[in-house]
Amino acid sequence: MDPIKLFTAIALISLPTVMFGGVMALRLLTAEKLTEYQRTYFRAGHAHAGVLLVMTLATLAILADTGFGDGVLWVVCTLLALGVIAQSGGMFLNLAIGKPGKWSAANSLTAFGGLLLAIAMLTTAYGVIVK
Repeated sequence: MDPIKLFTAIALISLPTVMFGGVMALRLLTAEKLTEYQRTYFRAGHAHAGVLLVMTLATLAILADTGFGDGVLWVVCTLLALGVIAQSGGMFLNLAIGKPGKWSAANSLTAFGGLLLAIAMLTTAYGVIVK
């Protein structure tokens, strides 16, 4: 299977989950069930998930035109998917295990996701430059 098509389908299917997250955010925020700290991380996780999925869709379109072989495409697509999950997921995880002013495993997961996304973006940029 073509990795670009597969990961494009995954990203498109994932977008409604972010939309549902927006509904949940409204419900939780208006019910005042979250602390200010939790509200901050919920908003950040939700916003990052949406923006990163759209960024992934744009990157996949660019990747399709780089001339990379299937092996590199699979690696970059996987890095994109894992990076989005780790970065935004770490923010949601922080709702449960994070404490204000303290570094947690959730913060490490978020940072790791950013690293994966950076590697995917730099690899894609390389593909654009050398094409």
